[in-house]
Amino acid sequence: MPASPSFARAQRLPKDFAWITVAIAAALFIVNITVLLLPSSPHSEQMRSVYAQPAVWVPLLPRMLTVWLLAATLAWCHARKALDERGAVRVAQLRGAGSRFAAVYLTAMVVNALALTPLFYQAQLLFMPGGPLHEHVGMYGLRAIMATSVLVQSVIQMLVIVGSVWLAARFALRERGVAPADASSETPGPVAASNRRAAAFVVAAIFVSLQMWIGNIASGWVDARDFDMVPLLLGWFGVPLVVCALAFWGAWLGAAPAPVQTRPFRAVGAAVSAFALLQAVCIALAIGGLLWIASVSFSGRSSSGSLVMLAIAMALVYLVLLVALVRAITRRFYRRYL
Repeated sequence: MPASPSFARAQRLPKDFAWITVAIAAALFIVNITVLLLPSSPHSEQMRSVYAQPAVWVPLLPRMLTVWLLAATLAWCHARKALDERGAVRVAQLRGAGSRFAAVYLTAMVVNALALTPLFYQAQLLFMPGGPLHEHVGMYGLRAIMATSVLVQSVIQMLVIVGSVWLAARFALRERGVAPADASSETPGPVAASNRRAAAFVVAAIFVSLQMWIGNIASGWVDARDFDMVPLLLGWFGVPLVVCALAFWGAWLGAAPAPVQTRPFRAVGAAVSAFALLQAVCIALAIGGLLWIASVSFSGRSSSGSLVMLAIAMALVYLVLLVALVRAITRRFYRRYL
């Protein structure tokens, strides 16, 4: 028996929520860039020359994509969780869920753009050359303060994104006057293979979002003007694609043979746990390697080659541990559903 239009709409709700977040974020980004670069805007010529530099627009695009990917994945998870727990029949009875989600999320993003973003900018101006606090911190202190500012702002922005998606999903998926659905009227849910694929996609998306977020913070300590186009593209696009592919592979192996339920927030938990553990292990290994190199240099031998070898070894260890930890932690989180 073919599914009714409302039932099909309910099944599409996770994708609809994800695309709504992307559409809203993209529209706001386009509006913001257009306002900055319009000829009638103040300092438009200077802004156009700034944004024409690869060191500016190359990091800018993945930063935007990171926010969009994180928001879209979390929105998908909220709608998928509602489908898993309530069933498509009950979710199909919700009226205008997508419209309500869009209205709340758009409001939250506009408030963020009009309130938090200017506030962050004003805080940065305090320590920039010529600012009121610049002479008290000096150039070295200025770099440290700017990097700390980027860290604080990144944490706040991530909390804003997570909270905005949660608030929009909670408002859109609330049930008022929805009659309890008969479980026998449910059509078969997604097959196990699609549950496995969905869990792997969520793990990979959250993992690479966190990786990119850390990269954005670390970029505050690096002067991107020192790099050519190719290294910038490899660093901001190539590396995240490799990390995403490896995280997906690890999650795919960890969710084998296949979970009987999607449980999307278990995938989120697995990604966050694997990422945090991977950073802790690699930091410990890096510190151990640096201490060993320091002991070698004290003995009178050159340490420049050792530093290069340590960097290569750490990169390889990171990639191998990424797959192993994601696989092990995903299996642990989904153990009861496999």
